[in-house]
Amino acid sequence: MTEFWLISAPGEKTCQQTWDKMMVVTTRTNNLSTNNKFNIPDLKVGTLDVLVGLSDELAKLDTFVESVVKKVAQYMADVLEDSRDKVQENLLANGVDLVTYITRFQWDMAKYPIKQSLKNISEIISKQATQIDNDLKARASAYNNLKGNLQNLERKNAGSLLTRSLADIVKKEDFVLDSEYLITMLVVVPKTSYAEWQKTYETLAEMVVPRSTKLLFEDNDSGLFSVTLFRKAVDDFKHKARENKFTVRDFQYNEEEMKADKEEMTRLSTDKKKQFVRQLFCSQTGPLVRWLKVNFSEAFIAWIHIKALRVFVESVLRYGLPVNFQAMLLQPNKKNMKKLREVLYDLYKHLDKELCASMDIPGLNLSQQEYYPYVYYKIDCNLLDFKV
Repeated sequence: MTEFWLISAPGEKTCQQTWDKMMVVTTRTNNLSTNNKFNIPDLKVGTLDVLVGLSDELAKLDTFVESVVKKVAQYMADVLEDSRDKVQENLLANGVDLVTYITRFQWDMAKYPIKQSLKNISEIISKQATQIDNDLKARASAYNNLKGNLQNLERKNAGSLLTRSLADIVKKEDFVLDSEYLITMLVVVPKTSYAEWQKTYETLAEMVVPRSTKLLFEDNDSGLFSVTLFRKAVDDFKHKARENKFTVRDFQYNEEEMKADKEEMTRLSTDKKKQFVRQLFCSQTGPLVRWLKVNFSEAFIAWIHIKALRVFVESVLRYGLPVNFQAMLLQPNKKNMKKLREVLYDLYKHLDKELCASMDIPGLNLSQQEYYPYVYYKIDCNLLDFKV
């Protein structure tokens, strides 16, 4: 179960009492959830107007940063291809798995100094997430272009004889070279037509050299034959071959061009392997995979800090000043989620009456789809479209 409920309730005489009450109803008398305190530092409250505006902005930022986290995670899964079963092990935050990071959350004072205003902290996170998103688009484009070029070359080397590269099939001795009058053609003949080819190729045009054909290569469907004829008969030969359902490949033996093709294939393959590694636990990993791991961690950490900001702002707007609330992280038992909702409602339903007196305060996020008498935000760590 990778779903968490991040909630807050106002402090009683102490915040510890709020925590103890919640623990009694959810864990000590039954097994509804696994709970952890969620530590939010003393942030700068600012004015009511700022909090009201920030509440809406943080909701939008939450959605955006979550989308960046999911995009980076999904792209890592796409890039790792055959190692998809290992993806989850690489989706870490600060070097630990996501559940550990969330349940032991500590505010990152270095990245998001609490001396800054709430507005400034949210802007730092927004800029950071936007940069990751833009970098991902650029890296994804470069990687996809490289992969596409490699796939095109691979198709040339492994596809049908009608389309694939012939550079690794033919040899110099298969051709009549440097002749002013003669030329060697390459013809793709269906396997079912071999006998027909042998019987007719010499008559497809005038000046075909007798007994010059030779089978050079076969795949599942066809064979590649060479045939030598006079240059002046090439057009007639192609026309007659087409009528007989033989396909003449436009190919001229050129060692330099063939060498360049092979070198390009090798270069592209090497570039691709430098960017990512199929075997995840080799001593070196591709730079794209490294970037994805680092920036997934950065984006996920930013996302959880946004959740913390939202809890803080909403708690102040709902419960008032001075700041006095306990943030709590619940990991529901999947079989008891409905019961957990009922228990929490019974525990905190009195807050609805207290909230009614504050309903004229703009900015209270009461229009959200899921409203409860306590502050609530869901964190879903299932970030991928496939089950890992």
